[in-house]
Amino acid sequence: MKEEFKIALTGNPNCGKTTLFNNLTGMNQHVGNWPGKTIEKKEGTFKYDGSYVKVVDLPGIYSLSTYSMEEIVTRDFLLKENPDIVVQIIDSVNIERNLYLTLQLIELGVKVALILNMNNFAKRKGIIINEKKLSNLIKVPVIKLETTDHNVKPKLMDFLEKSKSNDGLVKGVKYSNEIEEHINELIDILNKNKLHKEQLENERWIAVQLILNQVKVLDSTPYRNKKEILERTKKIQKHLKRIYSEDLDTIIANERYAFISGLMKESVKKPKKEKLTKTDFIDKIVTHKIWGFPIFMLILFLMFQITFAASVPVMKLISSLFSFLSDIASELLLNFGAPQWLSSLVSNGVINGVGSIVVFLPNIAFLYLLMAFLEDSGYMARAAFIMDKLMHKIGLHGKSFIPLILGFGCNVPAIMATRTLENKKDRIVTMMIVPFMSCSGKLPLYILFVSAFFKSSQGLIIFGIYLLGILMAILSALIFKKTMLKKLSSPFVMELPHYRLPTIKGLLIHMWEKTKLFLTKAGTVIFVVVLLIWFLGSIPFGVQYGSEASIIGKIGAFVSPIFAPLGFGNAKATISLIFGVVAKEVIVSTMATLYGATKSGLEVALQSTFTHLSALSFMVFSLLYIPCIATLATIKRETNSWRWMAFSATYFFIVAWIVSFIVYRIGLLMGFI
Repeated sequence: MKEEFKIALTGNPNCGKTTLFNNLTGMNQHVGNWPGKTIEKKEGTFKYDGSYVKVVDLPGIYSLSTYSMEEIVTRDFLLKENPDIVVQIIDSVNIERNLYLTLQLIELGVKVALILNMNNFAKRKGIIINEKKLSNLIKVPVIKLETTDHNVKPKLMDFLEKSKSNDGLVKGVKYSNEIEEHINELIDILNKNKLHKEQLENERWIAVQLILNQVKVLDSTPYRNKKEILERTKKIQKHLKRIYSEDLDTIIANERYAFISGLMKESVKKPKKEKLTKTDFIDKIVTHKIWGFPIFMLILFLMFQITFAASVPVMKLISSLFSFLSDIASELLLNFGAPQWLSSLVSNGVINGVGSIVVFLPNIAFLYLLMAFLEDSGYMARAAFIMDKLMHKIGLHGKSFIPLILGFGCNVPAIMATRTLENKKDRIVTMMIVPFMSCSGKLPLYILFVSAFFKSSQGLIIFGIYLLGILMAILSALIFKKTMLKKLSSPFVMELPHYRLPTIKGLLIHMWEKTKLFLTKAGTVIFVVVLLIWFLGSIPFGVQYGSEASIIGKIGAFVSPIFAPLGFGNAKATISLIFGVVAKEVIVSTMATLYGATKSGLEVALQSTFTHLSALSFMVFSLLYIPCIATLATIKRETNSWRWMAFSATYFFIVAWIVSFIVYRIGLLMGFI
């Protein structure tokens, strides 16, 4: 594919940047991580007027400082990858704050074009922006576009085509005379120490960064005598600190905002009294100090109920298909004279094992679809806002709630997301409680067991399981607060985006991205594990498959007494938990392989092995016990310590055993079976 034009999308969080990215690229996207970083990288392509266009969705940031990984990734990309144009999406309602990033992009020296988004919300609030006047003031192309508009592609490309020929003198901030003199002084030193005359570094931006003590900008720039440059920088910093009573970061920020204030007066009209919008009205209800939390719990409960109601018909269809394939495969192989072991391998191992996971695909897809709706509509930010006070009460930073929310999808990226926390203790404590958030890999197990034992209250039981995970995370954080977290974290500012109706395309893309990972795991990790389980359950050859005489049976019989006090001390349950450490989805596929059945047959088999109470105890243990290998490896990498990884595995096993024991024993005392 020939790449002819590269667009970089940037902007503040919740400005509509990713909506535009999805609108432009559709399903032609690649999602991964930036090289050497744990920040998500999104790239996509589309064809327009015979040319291929590459679009890069940069992380949402508020500035180009280097205080967060997202800011570093964005800055490095803009400096090193040379996009043809940088498109900043601006939330028109919060234009003043958004323009702060604009000024830094201009200072960086990249070709910039601005898209004013959410103009309908701005209009309702009585905010009128004169985009032509704003464009003339900063000499940067500006257009009003709605990123949700289905016809945005031709409008944007026409705008960018005109923007490419923009040769106007871009106007950034002119700082006070004292600062400008020192900026020019550093520019002269940088020019003098250029390795190549044709070097196209933006000396003005580098000079400002040096004054702000961002000296690492020199690491990847080709200048001679860097020691001389740094020595001169220190003298300039000392001189400016003597003149000004405030620190240099504050001075530069104030002068940038003073410039923005001038832009606002010239090009933006605001009402004297802000109008109450639908977003404001809804927020009065959903973020209410009393009703906000119950509403959040109700929404989670409804999410699980809808997931079950919508997915059951599709699940039955998939289950029937795999049962049919298993029977047909076994019959055909035997008819063609294949040995019994091969028939067992294909039907019991491969088809039943992988099929037992694929059957839950509708649940996973619907759950991700609903979560994407909550996120894209703007409600998920409210959920974080509601939980902020609670997070502080348990000794965690408000930002910790964001990784915890991500943990409902997968614990691995959730643990990576703790990098946004500045305090090391906050990061470690958050990592230690993230695995209590029930990831999507555990959902097939819950669905299987509630279908077999709790048909009349499936959504309620699973909601309770998820709630138990949250409560255990809170309790653990309180324990860690007394031992590892001595100082309460400071509050953080949570941005609440406007409510908007998500696009169907955007929701489907989000759902597919997550569901694809689930399918990939089913086709790789789970496939390998079910083959291993079948092999261990079949040797020594000639024994009954999965019996106590097989290797896997002996392993199960040896370990099972540990779980007997919890109500499920049988070999098949034990083996499933052991292999579940590889990946939580494997618990169900292991059971399917050992019992030689797909979903409906597996439900019947479990009913002969578990009681209602022991089934509940098993679900609780599966929720809380040792995280999967990928999660443990991520904890080790993020903490750079084997000790924390070992502590995590040990702590979760002990907690799971104790809580399951309590659930089972109290249940027996109350007469449940």
